[in-house]
Order: sequence, then C-alpha cells, then structure tokens
Amino acid sequence: MMRSPSQALRGARRFAASVVLAAAVAAGCASTPDPATTPPADPSASAPGQPADPPSTSPSVGDRAQSAVEGMLMGAIIGAQAGPIGAAVGSVTLLVYSAITGEVPFQGPTGGAGGGVPRSEAEREAELERQIETEIARQDSLEDEIEQELARQEKLLQQIERDDALREASESEQEPSEAEILADTDPRAAPRAPKDRDLPPSIFDEEHRTIPSGKWANEEDIQVLSRTLDADRDGSPEEIRYHDPSTGVLLRKENDEDYDGSLDVWSRYDGGILAEIVRDNNGDGQPDEWQSYGADGRMESREVDRNYDGTRDALYLYEAGSLVEERHDGDSSGSMDRIVHYEDRRIVRTEEDTSGNGQIDTWTHFEMVGGKEIIQRVEKDTNGDGSPDTFDRYEQLAGRATLKQRDEDRNGDGQIDVKSIYENGKLKQREISDPALLPL
Repeated sequence: MMRSPSQALRGARRFAASVVLAAAVAAGCASTPDPATTPPADPSASAPGQPADPPSTSPSVGDRAQSAVEGMLMGAIIGAQAGPIGAAVGSVTLLVYSAITGEVPFQGPTGGAGGGVPRSEAEREAELERQIETEIARQDSLEDEIEQELARQEKLLQQIERDDALREASESEQEPSEAEILADTDPRAAPRAPKDRDLPPSIFDEEHRTIPSGKWANEEDIQVLSRTLDADRDGSPEEIRYHDPSTGVLLRKENDEDYDGSLDVWSRYDGGILAEIVRDNNGDGQPDEWQSYGADGRMESREVDRNYDGTRDALYLYEAGSLVEERHDGDSSGSMDRIVHYEDRRIVRTEEDTSGNGQIDTWTHFEMVGGKEIIQRVEKDTNGDGSPDTFDRYEQLAGRATLKQRDEDRNGDGQIDVKSIYENGKLKQREISDPALLPL
C-alpha cells in the first residue's frame, strides 16, 4: 500500500536518526584513541622551537550530524519534484552521504567553501532557509499557472454546456403534424404563438433587478429576476428573460434574432402566457410590427408599419383562429383606405376610399362559386354623401366577372332612376324612370 508523503518523510527522519547515530559512533571510534594501545608521545618528536603539526580538519561528530540533517532536508526538496516517494528517497540518500562525508551536496563541505573556512551555524541555517524559500516561490508560481489553466478549462466547459443545451433544445422541438402544417400555411389562419425554447437555467447569467415605473408601461417599480444568455460571449446578449423572483413566472423576453448585437424583438407575457410581440424588422432600433395573442396561443391582431415611416399602415384582426378583417392605408395618409371583411376565411366584402378624401365610397360584395371568391355586386357613392347610389351586378363569363346590370340613383332621392342591362359585357337595354334625366 502506498504511503502518504508525511508518512514517507517521518520514516526517512527515523532512518536518518539511526544513520546519524551510527555515523557518530563510527566517527567516535575512529577519532578517539585507545589509551591502552596508543604509545606515549615522544617528547623528542617535536623539538623546541619547531612548529607543531596542524590540527586535524576532518569533520567532527557534531559536524557529521549537522550535515546529515541538512542533507536530508536538501534531498527531500530535490526529490519532491518526483512526488512523495522521490522526496523520501532523496532525503535518505543525501542523509547517508552527508553523515559519512560531513558535506552537504550543492552546499560545499560543512567547514565552508573556499579553502575550508568554517561557516557559522547561522550562515548554514540562512543558506538552507534561502534554498527553501526559493523552492516555495517556485511551487507558488507553478500553483498560479495551474489555477489559471483550471479557470480557462472551466470557462471552456461552460461554453460547451451552453452550446450543447442550445443544440438539444433545438433538436427537441416537436415536429408539427401535417394538419398543423396545412393550417399554419393558410394565410387566413391565425398564426400560432412562437414556442419558447426550453433552455436550462444553468446556461443563463442571473441577476436581480429593479424595473423603474413607466419602462414597461408599469405604474410602479417592479422587482424581477433577469436571466441573460450570451452564448458567443461577445458582450451582447442573444436573449434576456425576466421572471417574477418569487414565483419564477416569465414576465418578459428580449431577443437579438439577427445576431447583430442589438435587441430587435420584445415579448410580453401575462401569467407566463405570451400576450404580445413587438418587432424591429429593419434594424433601425424602432418597432415596426405589433402582434397580440390570446390565451389559446393564437394571434388576435397584427399591426405593421410597412414603409417604416413611423405610422402603422396595415392591421389584421383574428377571431376564433381565423382572419376576420384587414385594414390598409395604401397612400400613408394616416387613414385606412381599404378594408377587407372575411367569413370562414373567405372574403365577403371590401370597402374602399377611391377618391382619397378619407371616406369610404366603394363597397364590393363577393360570393363563392366553384370554390372561388367571385364578385357579385359593387356599390358606389358617386356624389360623396356617404351612401351608395350606383349598384353594379356581375355574372361569370369564361371565368371572368362581367357586368350584367347597373342601377343608378341619379337625382339622390333614394330611388333607382336608371337601369342598364348588359349582355356579354355590352350595353343592351336602358330604362329611365325619371324623364327629367333625359337625355342621358
């Protein structure tokens, strides 16, 4: 079983103590003479006035012990590069070497470098302390680099999680049925409310915010929990969701659908259900389309500023999932000059202002013939009093609406004065009931 670094170091220290003791004993035996076997000194060996032999410079027992301790620490520092086992092996190896030789590798002999000048205990401790501090500083630098790399890896993992979540949400969207596709492709069917992608909260950045009164047409300040998604981390969010902080219900959503860095779609929710969408279709920062939705998820109205002049010039109204009315301002005058009425998604009547005076003067009625909307009659107000005075009836000839009869109130008394009969689109007969109108 592998031992921990602390266990290895403690074992090394115990082994060091035994080696130091053995080395001390051996050194003592080698350096201490035996009086029984050592001959007495010869007084004549050194004549008076002659210099005595220099004292021995071999390490003492204390020097060997000190060197062994320092060698053990140096070996532990060097061996730590290879992990806990390396530290233990290095400390034991240099301990034995230093105990026997009395020198510490990379430090010079115990007596000191440069001619064997003895170093003080304080100098040896200071040198060892500097080496330890250098190693600690190196380890700290290495730890900083590791922390930076871990932070970078964490950001990369977060980005991968965001991308995976977006892809999974896109793939999990249920495909519509054939009937739904046919219904949605009918231009007179009320469009369905777009579905929100089911994205996990973990990919959003959350923040509690206060929405000041008036910003969302709110009468007072609103506390919200905003969730921001910036998938490409360019500083411009692709989506922001606002929730009630206590219930989590979605209140509002803002999107950058063309990814140009500017929000261009604003959605409002009532009780978590989509109620309104406002769009900026031309990217000028101003809304030019307004959509409202009912509780059934179908569109109820749609207004459009088609020429981007700041005036809404088209309106579409829906009921029970079907288009019931269109209003158009074709000349951008600010008033609707054409209105189209529908029943069962079929045109039944149109109203037009053909004179441009802001007043409807033409009414066209349709009927279904062979599954097609065919003009049945057209009523016109020719004198501008707001009431029709000319009535044209049509028939279908060769697939075209052809004038069949025209009735006119020429004198404005509410009675038909002139009746004209047509055949194949050409006048065949005319009847005049008011002689005062003669000649026509």
